[in-house]
Amino acid sequence: MENPVGTLSYDTNFKADFDDRVLAHLQIVIGAKLRRGESFHFSWKNEQSVGHGRTTVWLHPTVPLVYSYLGSRTPAINRQWVEALMTSANSVAGLQIVPEPADVPVAENVAPTGEPSGLLTGAALPAPASAEEAVVRKAH
Repeated sequence: MENPVGTLSYDTNFKADFDDRVLAHLQIVIGAKLRRGESFHFSWKNEQSVGHGRTTVWLHPTVPLVYSYLGSRTPAINRQWVEALMTSANSVAGLQIVPEPADVPVAENVAPTGEPSGLLTGAALPAPASAEEAVVRKAH
């Protein structure tokens, strides 16, 4: 059996698609770390269509990032999930998508701006059941 071959690329045009809800949480965590001038790894599992592997990127404050959302509504933000993602980002392994904590009180959900979201019912945007459901939809 042949060994899997990975690719290391630097300073390229790279895009990865994430669920809007996941992306909103990642934006808060990544933004906080980059505002503090911190560089770190961000890793995720690829979906089957791109080969069941995983991808890791090095995020640095001087490299521009663009967050593009498919939906027009801002997803509700789960502060406990942001804290769990931040804990992951501060680890030696770097940021990894962790499962969203269950049974979060609605009052703890806020928009990425810090203002109440308007989507506080939780029913409008169901949380992924697992980290695997929350991972990349596809990578280009």
